[in-house]
Amino acid sequence: MRVIGQDEVRARLTFEVCIPIMRQAMIAFSRGETRQLLRSIIPLDQGRMFGVMPGALGERACFGAKLVSVFPENFALGRQSHQGVVVLFDGESGVPICVAHAGEITAIRTAAASAAATDALARPEAHRLALLGYGEQARTHLRAISRVRALSDVRVWGRDFGRAQAFAAEMSVETGLRVRAVAGAQVAVEEADIICTLTSSKTPVLLGAWVAPGAHLNLVGSSYAGPVEVDHDLVLRARLIADSREGVLAQGAEVLAAKAAGLIDDAHVVGEIGEVFDGRLAGRQSPDQITAYKSLGHIVQDLASAQALMER
Repeated sequence: MRVIGQDEVRARLTFEVCIPIMRQAMIAFSRGETRQLLRSIIPLDQGRMFGVMPGALGERACFGAKLVSVFPENFALGRQSHQGVVVLFDGESGVPICVAHAGEITAIRTAAASAAATDALARPEAHRLALLGYGEQARTHLRAISRVRALSDVRVWGRDFGRAQAFAAEMSVETGLRVRAVAGAQVAVEEADIICTLTSSKTPVLLGAWVAPGAHLNLVGSSYAGPVEVDHDLVLRARLIADSREGVLAQGAEVLAAKAAGLIDDAHVVGEIGEVFDGRLAGRQSPDQITAYKSLGHIVQDLASAQALMER
């Protein structure tokens, strides 16, 4: 059995490799070629969670699961909040063939999927990026989205302004881009073409009234029913496209909250990003339309990433 550790995942699962993999994985998912169950989550104490995500890439293809813990306090301790393993089985023999570092795969594939969605949904000339959050996903999203759009201005906001400043300084040096920390979320998103919500907030950090016409949003931070990062107004204004429509209707917190308020029905989630990639669903319909990609993260993304690491 192959064991692929964090350093190897980071070195070999580059965004140049992973972004096309995410496109193809989500096309296969939306075509019904993959098999999967909704994730199961066991709440632990103090906001911690343990999740199990099983799936298969096809009838005779690799299958497996991600076993992952989420400990939000790890960030302050210099550790990844997501810890765990992706276990891959051979589709022909049923033999387990790989165990890969789930935290690093999750960090990379989530941002790569957002970048692929951004490439499909953001305006071609989009160049101003706003990051709400300054954790690991903010770093990977900046790296990934810079691969699909020529960014000229990056603003970052978080509840600790000092940490946001440290993030901006570090990422400016790493990327060569103009990355600035700002004191308020509204300031961060003013005139932004691309907005990524990447927080663990339980209440909205982004209001629809702040978002300019034509913006594209990646809604990433809330990955289960409960915490909401954006308000009802933004959900109503956006053309909402899911990674998994079934998953978002069952576990997408912002959608569930707007439905509970009687503001939308299931039809408001117009489809899946794999359908957009495949040319079967229109993405952006006009320059002024607000588009939103709701990302819960999906097991086919993890399995496709692990398979690519095995094969390359």
